[in-house]
Amino acid sequence: MELNHGLLTMARSIFIFLLVLLPISSGQLSSSERRILFRLQRVLEFPPALQGWTNWTDFCSLTPSSSLTIVCSGNHITELTVIGNKTSSPLFSPKPNEESFKVSEQTLSEKFSIDTFFTTLTKLSSLKVLSLVSLGLWGSLPPKINRLQSLQVLNLSSNFIYGEIPPEVTRLMNLQSLVLANNMFKGLVPDLSPLPVLEEIDVGGNFLGPKFPTLGNKVVSVVLKNNTFRSELPQELEIFVLLHRLDISYNDIIGRIPSALFSLPSLEYINLAGNGLMGALPANTSCSGALKFVDLSDNLLVGDLPSCIRYNSSTRAVMYRWNCLSTGNLKFQHPNSFCHEKALAVKPPMQEQKKRSSSKVGLLLGTIGAVLGGLMVLCLIAFIIFWKLGARETENNTSKNLVAGKSFNGLSPKLVTDARNVSSAMMFGALGLPQYHVFSLEEIEEATNNFNSSYLIEGSQGQMYKARLTDGSVAVVKCLKLKQKHSPHTLGRHMEVLSKLRHQHLVSILGHTLITHQEHPHAANTFLVFEYVSNGTLRSHLTDPRKREALKWPERMAVTIGVARGIQFLHSGVTPGLFGNNLKTENILLDENLKAKISNYNIPLSSMVESESPYNGDETANYHNSNMHSAEDGAPQDVYQLGSILLELITGKQITSQSQLDVHRTQLEQGLADSPSELHELVDASIRNTFAYESLRTTVEVTINCLSKDASQRPSIEDVLWNLQYSVQVQEGWMPSGESFSAQS
Repeated sequence: MELNHGLLTMARSIFIFLLVLLPISSGQLSSSERRILFRLQRVLEFPPALQGWTNWTDFCSLTPSSSLTIVCSGNHITELTVIGNKTSSPLFSPKPNEESFKVSEQTLSEKFSIDTFFTTLTKLSSLKVLSLVSLGLWGSLPPKINRLQSLQVLNLSSNFIYGEIPPEVTRLMNLQSLVLANNMFKGLVPDLSPLPVLEEIDVGGNFLGPKFPTLGNKVVSVVLKNNTFRSELPQELEIFVLLHRLDISYNDIIGRIPSALFSLPSLEYINLAGNGLMGALPANTSCSGALKFVDLSDNLLVGDLPSCIRYNSSTRAVMYRWNCLSTGNLKFQHPNSFCHEKALAVKPPMQEQKKRSSSKVGLLLGTIGAVLGGLMVLCLIAFIIFWKLGARETENNTSKNLVAGKSFNGLSPKLVTDARNVSSAMMFGALGLPQYHVFSLEEIEEATNNFNSSYLIEGSQGQMYKARLTDGSVAVVKCLKLKQKHSPHTLGRHMEVLSKLRHQHLVSILGHTLITHQEHPHAANTFLVFEYVSNGTLRSHLTDPRKREALKWPERMAVTIGVARGIQFLHSGVTPGLFGNNLKTENILLDENLKAKISNYNIPLSSMVESESPYNGDETANYHNSNMHSAEDGAPQDVYQLGSILLELITGKQITSQSQLDVHRTQLEQGLADSPSELHELVDASIRNTFAYESLRTTVEVTINCLSKDASQRPSIEDVLWNLQYSVQVQEGWMPSGESFSAQS
């Protein structure tokens, strides 16, 4: 016993001796910064990465993990990286804008104050690396961020931060990397050229624009994708000699591509897809040997591509579908007229011409004013005369049938304004259609041979006729009977809005005829004239063995993106948006190029007619039916039905009930969790070996999220489209047996 007591006393003495002699670790954190960390833990509402801390936690000795890294120097924190699970990633939650933002499970609570948070955070004055990703941060980024003068890396991606990027970030003179992707920032990007060592900027997935940001010549990576930039590319690109990566895809960038871009000595990756870039590239354009990837898809380019980006090679992948190029497979290019008309519609302002013309403005305005003054007097006199004559004639013609002739009269100004509220990007596919026309009854009778029964379309129950218009084109005429409680005047106002719903991925309306009868002054018939889509439905292509062979994975992805773009137009291409659009494979038509067009969507007059739906008559599976016409209910429902279409495209199985859909969704979810081989077995046998696994995996993830039973957890259509486009990009780079499979988009 005495021996044990002696050993214990000796051990205690040695321990005290070591405490006295050994110096404090260089990573020992100061007590003030320890308190700051615990305060941040509370403000961030105890995210998983910050749980388990105690008063004895040695923060500077924590082993770095995928969700938390703390680095100390001296007794100060120099790096704080926290990655949470409250993601704003497109695959997991709808992305709102500032106006529609609401606190949710994906954000911090209403008690959270971003100003309080950064007030606390900026007391860590030695921070060089700050990464706060997917933590559900929300609110406007405070200007006090500039207090972190030592900051070299700032990453606030995948949160819900809104408002403008504060110009105070340009005072962070040591900043090398600025990553603000997948938030809700809007407005102009501040001038970043004063930042002397900035190498990386990633602000993709926001609402920034319209002006292209000003950058310093030291940048290495610039990612501006999925914003609202609408300007020309800077012409002085030759100064960016260190640039490796440039991604400005899916904005509204206009003008010509500077040929110097492709010859930048360090540039490896260029993505210009989904903009309004136009014109032809010079044939003598040269490319840097470092260039590995170029995507020019979905622009307005014409002519031949320069030889250095005309073809894929073992060292360079090139994508250029859906321009008006004479290069490659013309099946996946628009006609030249398409790009010409579109280029005129988005022609940038002629700044120099404005300057040259400024001296003539005064004289011109004076002349116009004098002319208009005289015309106004004449018009007033003429108006009084014709008003009196018109009043008498109206009294004599009240018993006549009303046949719409040339234009709409007495329309609601708001309806007209709403109908015109369509962005140029949304209207991308409307070109190529004839001008909307108000037909006479005689024209409709001639087109249908007096509604000859041989012109009836099979399965339309006497309501749809194939028609040949006077210009020789084929169309479809649909007969609708108005409910008695609706007047033709009300219908006319709705038709004005309807005439604006024209898009390359909708079965667009070419015109209409409205007829009222004397004996039924409150009832009317109307005939809608649709474009004719000749190649059948998506359902028929998936069930007919011959047609199915034409729908390999790339073509199915093209169909899916087409449907998604059509839905996007219906939701946000016109005000108010159209929701609850009865989406199913029977209502997706394919043209001769397999371009998808949505039929049977929720047109504005659907509640005014006696027929079940404005396009097709039959309603099959109950899970397709929806009366959800508000954005809150209808948008998630449309996304859910798109998920059902995706499910059929992936599996090749016809879905006719909710129980079938649930079974196949569960199988896909399990296959995704198990292994690539398990997922491969669930895919339609006719498309196996035609897809890149990463492309399939991404599309399956999108499908599963679209089919979430919780409507609030379904992605927005913009997020679905973004991820499907990523899937196509992956597929484009896939090279089975040395041959690239690519997808239309």
